[in-house]
Amino acid sequence: MTTPSDLLAFLDAAARQPRSVGAIAPSGPALCRRLAQIVPRTHVSTVVELGAGTGSVSDAIGRRLLPGSRHLAVEIDERLADRLRARRPDLDVVVADAADLRAILRERGVHRVDAVVSGLPWSLFPAAVQQRILTAVADVLAPGAGFATFAYLHALPLAGARGLRRLLDDTFDEVVASASVWRNLPPALTYTCRRPTARSTWATPCVPTAYPAWL
Repeated sequence: MTTPSDLLAFLDAAARQPRSVGAIAPSGPALCRRLAQIVPRTHVSTVVELGAGTGSVSDAIGRRLLPGSRHLAVEIDERLADRLRARRPDLDVVVADAADLRAILRERGVHRVDAVVSGLPWSLFPAAVQQRILTAVADVLAPGAGFATFAYLHALPLAGARGLRRLLDDTFDEVVASASVWRNLPPALTYTCRRPTARSTWATPCVPTAYPAWL
């Protein structure tokens, strides 16, 4: 649940980095739950969250993770990252650009992940940045893993949102758009994506995620 202090922290980040924060408030509970459904509840897993912000989606992810799972939260804003570390010491919070996802995981000895959840403001990114991030996401997903992100309804006609949908269709074999989440400010829909259509060879074969290498 978003608290007044969460909202203030979010607005502060938006004022300092308007090109990195594309919303007027943190994601609401209904949208957070929808995004977190990509997180498996059948086995110990590794989950990456891109653009963790104040942690509203982080909390929804945490409620689905089994004991022994790993949750890596990537946030480019240092103040938000520090705040999230203080509030959720169980998270592995890293201040970094989501486009550097492969290097971030490599530094931690992780080669494949079971889910990636994104809270990034796609419509603010140029096409080249969108593609770089999605390529990195596709590269790190384990077989059967999925990627979830969202778009605001009012932004769907914009070039950035239309470009994102084309890139999702080019990057994944399956892209499913949800029904509108009206109980969010602003209203949104989610995209659930599976089966990347191509992979690079950046990573070595991974240890099955049911037996995490860090345990």
